This record gives sequence, structure tokens and C-alpha cells, in this order.
Amino acid sequence: MHRIVLVDDHPILRGGLAQLIGDDPTLEVCGEAASVKEATALLEKVHPDLALVDIFLEGSNGIELTKIIRRRWPRVRVLILSMHDETVYARRALRAGALGYVMKQEVSKTILEAIHTVVEGERYVSEKVARALDNEASEVSVGAVGGGQFVDALSDRELEVFEHFGHGMSRSAIAEMLNVSVKTVEAHRQHIREKLEIKDATDFMRRAMLWVEVEKPQG
Repeated sequence: MHRIVLVDDHPILRGGLAQLIGDDPTLEVCGEAASVKEATALLEKVHPDLALVDIFLEGSNGIELTKIIRRRWPRVRVLILSMHDETVYARRALRAGALGYVMKQEVSKTILEAIHTVVEGERYVSEKVARALDNEASEVSVGAVGGGQFVDALSDRELEVFEHFGHGMSRSAIAEMLNVSVKTVEAHRQHIREKLEIKDATDFMRRAMLWVEVEKPQG
């Protein structure tokens, strides 16, 4: 029997997942949490085999929780289950230590397959993500995001906003952090896209995350 913790801030979705998992005689839900704080407290008590984690959580996100889990409970496997674009977030989740990424829109059979694969210590991603990972070497080359001068066209505030997006933050979270309106954050995002000639929202997030991970000066 594999023991699973559900981490999602939507109780209805947690209920549906609990029912799906409960119908499998080899799986058991041993706890539920809605935030990183609740999840860490729960993990300290129950020590599950797998944490099924959403990307966006109350006050933080599943990427940061994954890092915490890998550091504090290295034996716990992490599977990210999210409605957010896998082409944007899957690679980042895997780099944080997750073993898999599956979309909530997938059918129950696929979700259960992902759970069984990850709980056994194997990686699970869609074919689309697997192909992207196969090409990762070229994606993370210096030229992939425009070289060392890629962000020179941005103002200090635009660069700050770009970096926050690169850390996976939402517009509302960035607005709260910078003490500005969501409309202002969106205006900065549009200006960044224009200056850097970024074609769409998905490419914007990909390039912001790639810059944070690969090219942002450290220290």
C-alpha cells in the first residue's frame, strides 16, 4: 500500500483525487493540505511515499514546496498535478526535484498511471514534455535567450517584474509584493514583451524562467 499526501488549495479537487486514489487498492490517501505550511506540518507527521502537489498554493507554490520536500524528506516522491501549461512549468518542476508532471485535464487512467510510475521512483511526463527535455541542451545554451545583453533594454522595474515572473509568480502576487496594481504589472509585462520581441504569453513565461535559471547573474 503506497501512502499519498494531497496538496491543493481547492477542496473539491482534493475530494475528487481522494476518491480516484481510494478506488485503487494499492494506494491510500493519508492526509490533505491546502498550503505549504500545512503540507510541511503534515509531512512531518505522516511521512508518505508520495506528495501529489499543485503548482499554485496559498501563499507560495508547488515548486518551492518540492524543493523543501527534497531537502527535508528525500525519500518522499513528488508528482506535480496542475492545470497550468506543462511546456512552461514541467521542466522547472523537474529541476526542483519532482519526478513527474501531469495535467489535471488528463483522464483518470493517465493520472493513476503517473502516480504509480512516480511512486516507484520513475519519471513521468507527457510525450510533448519528453521531446522538449530531449532538446534541453540547445534550449539552455547562451544563445537560447538572446545572450548576455538579452535584458539590457529593460528598465530596472521591468527587469524586477521579469524576474518575478521567472520565479513563477502570478500577476496579483507580483502586484502585492511591489505595492502596485495588477494593471500596472500587466503594463510592465506588455512593455517587456515589446522590448524583447516575445511573441506570446507562453513564450514570455518560458524565457523569463529560463533567464532566472540560466543567465541571471548570481550573487
